[in-house]
Order: sequence, then structure tokens, then C-alpha cells
Amino acid sequence: LVGSEMCIRDRPAGEPNSVFLEIFFKSILTHRYKSPLIIIASKKLLEQQMKKLGFFFEINTINKSFKEFNLLDNKKINLIDIEYKFNSCFEKISSRSNNYIKNSFELALKFIKQNKLSKFINGPISKKSFLNGKTLGITEYLAKKTNQTNKVVMLIFNDKLSVSPLTTHLALKDVHKKISKQKIYQHVELITKFYKKKFNKKPKIAITGLNPHCESNFKNSEEETIIMPAIKQLKLKKFNVNGPFPADTIFNKLHLKNYDVVIGMYHDQVLSPMKALFNFDAINITLGLPFIRISPDHGPNTSMLGKNLSDPKSLINALKFLDN
Repeated sequence: LVGSEMCIRDRPAGEPNSVFLEIFFKSILTHRYKSPLIIIASKKLLEQQMKKLGFFFEINTINKSFKEFNLLDNKKINLIDIEYKFNSCFEKISSRSNNYIKNSFELALKFIKQNKLSKFINGPISKKSFLNGKTLGITEYLAKKTNQTNKVVMLIFNDKLSVSPLTTHLALKDVHKKISKQKIYQHVELITKFYKKKFNKKPKIAITGLNPHCESNFKNSEEETIIMPAIKQLKLKKFNVNGPFPADTIFNKLHLKNYDVVIGMYHDQVLSPMKALFNFDAINITLGLPFIRISPDHGPNTSMLGKNLSDPKSLINALKFLDN
């Protein structure tokens, strides 16, 4: 997290039965970050996983009312301990961890607000177990918790190319119902604002269509009634946008060199090619919250739990991004 005078980052450890603590240990072992980190997690779980995985770090336990950030550094793990009862330090994901995750998020959000901090990373969460259909994803969960419902944008960021789905964790049959001109305007505006503030540049944005080849055999397609009019209006407002492009060709290398961001109409339309191109070399940024929220661009990966073989690249990239 970034305060008004110094850099601090708050990090709920996410799903306890995930590879997050493993990649956290690897990230702080291989990289020295300028700004102090605070992790919210079970001290007992952290200690046991550290021991099982063969890492050793000293722990600096701080309380939830801690304010003396100038005393922190990264020579030790700065930890806010939160209670979690478990049988084994490597368990299967279940609803037993839901309260732990909920309490971690609520403590982190309260800590951010009290200390006027603005950088936040969360570990991967099992949306099926934790959200249980009540919210589409963690992006929407945090938007609701901060009173920003329907005002946030998911950006999967890589310095060569970023993507943003107009709709997130939504069933494909419902996507067309949630596409609107206003949503396209909001996406382009928030992404442009982010690039201007972070990189001092006006991003070149490509927007896909919804239907195959941006065509349909029926009247009043989404391209004709929503997407093309939105792009026309954005161009009049001097935003650097083009489209709609067919999703099956926009990720061609000849096209990609001309754009910083591709906005797609649904989640897998842009995330699947993104992960094929960059694997885990990307980070998930939520735009529109009162703070910068980042998470690694992968899930809990429970099939690798306890094996000490997980790639920390996405978390390292997230931490480096916030360190600059």
C-alpha cells in the first residue's frame, strides 16, 4: 500500500490452501523490494508451510492498529496474524476457509482506510468456494465492499500488451445482456486515465466485436447497435480507439504491435490468448477502486500444493509494479 508519505503494501494471503505462501516466500527470497510489505495471514499456517517447504524468514508480528510504518523494512516478514484453524498445512480447498478469507479482506480494507493507504495485493481465491455464486469474482467483491459496484475495470497487464474483458466471470449465455455503450465508455476512460497517470502516455486501444468475424446473420447485431456507435463517440472525444476487430485475428502479431490494450466483450475472449502469449507473465489490476488492487494472474493451483514447484513470476511482477 502507498501512504501519503511512504510506500507500504498490504497483502491478504488469500486462500490458505493454495500456493500463495510458497510463491510469496520465493518472491521475497529472490527480490529485494524498496517498500515494506505487510502480509495478513495465519502465523501458524505461515510457519508450518515455511518449514515444510524449506524456507526460513524471521517474522515481525504487528497488530491491526499498527501505525509506525517508518519502523518497517523487509528484513523480516511483517505479519498481521489472523486466526485460522486447520488440520494440516496443506489441505484441500473447502468452505472451512471462507471466514478466514472474509476476515482477512475486511481487516485489510479497514487497515487501508484507517491509514490512508492505496496499494493492495491479494493472493488467489477459489471463487467457487468463497463467493459461492453470490458475486461474480473478487473484482466485483471488492467493488461492492468499497461502494464502487459497476464502476470498476479488470485489466490484465503486461508491458507488451494488456487485455480487459468488458464482462468478467459471467456465463457466456448472459454476456450479450451486459454489453452497453456506457460500459465501453467507462472501460476506455479508466484504462486511458491509468496509462496517463502511470506511464504518461495515451494508450492505443483495440476493441473486439462479440460475434464471430464481427458479423451475424440477423439484424441489429451488437456490433451495429452498441459497439460501433460507442467507438465512434469515443473517437469524437479524442480517445485513441479502433474497432471492432474480429477476436480470431486481433491477436495476430501484425495487429498487436499497433496496440497497448485489447478490450474484449467477455472473459475468455481476451484472457485465453493473453495466457497463451505470456503464460504467467502478467498481473491482474483492478481500476476504479479507492486504491490500486493487484493480484497474481493465476488461481490457487491446488494440484501443486506442497510440491515447491510453483512459478512466482506473476507475484514478483505485481510487487515490482507497485515498487516503482
